[in-house]
Amino acid sequence: MKKIGLVLMGSFLLVMQSCFDPAKPNYQYFPNMYEPVGYETYADSDAFANGIEAQLPAEGSIARGWEPYDYPDTNEGYEAAKADLKSPIALSDEHQKQGAELYGIYCAVCHGNKGDGQGILMQREKFLGVPSYADRDITPGSIYHVLMYGKNAMGSHAGQVNAKERWQIAQHVMALRADLVK
Repeated sequence: MKKIGLVLMGSFLLVMQSCFDPAKPNYQYFPNMYEPVGYETYADSDAFANGIEAQLPAEGSIARGWEPYDYPDTNEGYEAAKADLKSPIALSDEHQKQGAELYGIYCAVCHGNKGDGQGILMQREKFLGVPSYADRDITPGSIYHVLMYGKNAMGSHAGQVNAKERWQIAQHVMALRADLVK
């Protein structure tokens, strides 16, 4: 009896297997998980509405790591930053050392190692009229603002240095100015 049951069970499984068509599985839950859809690189897609290239972030959302800067890119914003904007980092040798290193990378080429406006680009006459820090009425807030937005021929450095690094550079520039004014 057991042998007959095993033979019938085996025959049934064999018949069922022979009826199985791998091209048409019986049932799949979320078939795209099993059979991925191939997309061509840079091909048109209906994933985005109105033909735009990317989704817009949700209204009112803030990018991770972004901090608001409340001073506009205007002369009035510059003057307000100059008068009111204070550094959130403490005045320290470590911050000034980091600021000196960053200044050497981003600023000295135009403003010179001493802040006297005699950088290598000034000496080669690529840019003329780079001011000395001794001739300018500057504050850490005004330096930060200029690094954020740029001013006159100087472009913004907000893409190269983050907020903390801008304050470190401002500390170093103020030290250079103090040395020049003596």
